[in-house]
This record gives sequence, structure tokens and C-alpha cells, in this order.
Amino acid sequence: MSYKSFERRLAAIFCTLILLFACQNLSAATEETEKFDAGPFIIEHVIDSYGWHICGDGDKSVTIPLPIILFDEGHPVVFMSSKLHHGEAAYNGYAMGWGDNKGSIVKLDGDYADYTGHLEEGEMYENHVCKWDISITKNVCALFISLILIICIFLSVAKRYKEHPNEVPSGLQALLEPVIVFLQDEVITPSLGRNSNKYAPYLLTLFFFIFLNNMLGIIPIFPGGANLTGNIAVTGVLAVITFFVTTFSSGKEYWKDIFNTPGVPWWLKIPLPLMPLVEVIGIFTKPFVLMVRLFANITAGHIITLAFVSLVFIFGQMNPAIGWAVSPVSIFFYIFMGLMELLVAFIQAFVFTLLSAMYIGMAIGEEEHEEEAAVVEA
Repeated sequence: MSYKSFERRLAAIFCTLILLFACQNLSAATEETEKFDAGPFIIEHVIDSYGWHICGDGDKSVTIPLPIILFDEGHPVVFMSSKLHHGEAAYNGYAMGWGDNKGSIVKLDGDYADYTGHLEEGEMYENHVCKWDISITKNVCALFISLILIICIFLSVAKRYKEHPNEVPSGLQALLEPVIVFLQDEVITPSLGRNSNKYAPYLLTLFFFIFLNNMLGIIPIFPGGANLTGNIAVTGVLAVITFFVTTFSSGKEYWKDIFNTPGVPWWLKIPLPLMPLVEVIGIFTKPFVLMVRLFANITAGHIITLAFVSLVFIFGQMNPAIGWAVSPVSIFFYIFMGLMELLVAFIQAFVFTLLSAMYIGMAIGEEEHEEEAAVVEA
């Protein structure tokens, strides 16, 4: 059997399995009396949660419980998310919020302050959100998994370099070395010059952290499926770190150019400092753009992918035959968007790293840039 023939058969088997899975879910969905709502379905898969959903729905869903850690009135409260039974029960007076508090852990007041058991839908409960919530949510768990993977991968590669310094790269070493060399030669060195070795560890860590989590977010099964880089809190922290690195690396020429921008007419500086004001705002808009770009692109990709899956169930509720007819089209676009997300996973990690390197490079100062240019030319 030729390689191309094997590849075609493997692709056919893969598409058939996805089609059977979609049709099975479609049949189950059409038997349900409750109407399928694509909005909550997509949002639940994109936002963070207190458990790691594996498969199924409602009482039949399979979920990995995660620890809920609260500080209520100075006292630590620890229990597993399975105690809440997918948000349908309370445990020692704690429950999943609803309405304006949906998605948060709340403390029940009044007669239900210490209640453990099922919560009747529609019944009114006095509650308030727990202020100190440091639970290990799905995204936090995914963060730990990605950190462990990164540490294991790069420690093994470093060990290989140390034990076999003069041998041809192989395995993970052969996979990662071209990427590292590309980033070093095309991104870090052109932006930072002779300071490239100083900031390379941070920038390379930034790239591989974003890229790995982008890739894990595409995988629909555990330990993938978490939308970590599509969480604005995570992208915000990465942007803030770049902001602090940029600010503390800045030289006097950087601040001089901000408050006395060269090449700008004096009437834009005096008496009303328009350009200095614009430059100061630019200091904060740069990390803001980093945060929003990564968050928006990754989240949009997941939403579009889930929307194509939802089409099967939406049309299936109209008519099962239509749902079966739409399934191949939805699966085709689902696979197409998956391939696009593979590209976006690399591009977004690359762009975030490139812009971070450029911001740090601009903050170093004009005099150092001139020296760096002379070193590069030499």
C-alpha cells in the first residue's frame, strides 16, 4: 500500500468516525423535548468552569471534579466540585450562582446557610458571592498541565544538549531547535541587538507557553479543550508582564522621546502637550492591544468551530433528515476551521512575541540601538 493510499484511507476513517459521532449526538438531541440553544452551548465550552467536562450532558455528563477553595469570613472552605452535582445542589450552604451571579460560587443565607442537598429550580434563595475564591478551575488546571509539559520538554532537550553536544539533533531537539533559531535570528536579535541574550529566555518562554496552550485548546479531549489563551485574565497577565519588562528596561532616551517627541512641530507640545499625552497613552495601549489581540483571535476561532457543530443540532431539530444532510457540510467546515486554528495558534504566539520584542527594543534607548546596529553590521 502506498503512502498516499494509506493517507486517504486514514482520512476517510477519521471523517467517518466524526460523522457517526455527530449523527449519534443528533439522534440523542432530537429525542430530547428541550430545544437546543446554541448560545449557552458555545459559551459553556469557551468560559472557565469548576469542573473539567469530558462528555455527556446534564445528569449523564462525565466531569473530572476539581477542588473548590474559598475563604469565607476568614475560614478556609475546601471541597470538590462534584459535591454541587453540576450546579443542581448545595453543599454546606455553598452553591453555584445563578442570574447575575452565574458562574460563581455563592453562599446561601437564611434557612439554607448550612444546607446540603438538591436545590429546587425556581425557588428563591438569599445568597452572596464569595469574595475570596482561589479554586482550581479548569483554566488553572490547564495552566499547571502546560507548565509541567514545558518544564519536562525543555529539561529533556537541555539534558540531550549537555550529554551529546556535538551530535546531530534528534527527537524533540530536532523539532524545537529550528523554531528557537528562527525566533532568535528573525525576531529577538533584530529587535534587541546585543541585548538579545538578556531577553531571549523571557521571549522564548512567552512564545512556547502561548503556542502550547493554543494547541492544547484545539484538542477536544482531556488534557486539551481548555480555553486558556482565550481567557482575557491570562492574556492580560502576559501583557502586564511585557509592560513591566518594557518599562523597567527603558532608558532615558525612551522617556525623552515620549515627553519631547523629535520631529514634531512645537505647537503640538506647547502650550497644550498633545503629543506627550498621545505618547503616554500609547504606553498603556500597547499592552492592551497585546491582551485583546490574543484573547479575541483564540476565542473567535473556538466560537466559529463550535458554531459549525451546532448547525447539526439546529437543523436536526427542524427535521432529522435535514440534520443528517447538513452533518457532512458541518464536519467539513469543522475540520477546515481546525486546520485554520493550527495556523492561528502559531501566528498568534509569533505576533505576541514579536511585538513584545519590538516594545522592549524601543524602550532600550536610541544610543544603545545605534551601538547594536554597529555590532550587527560588523
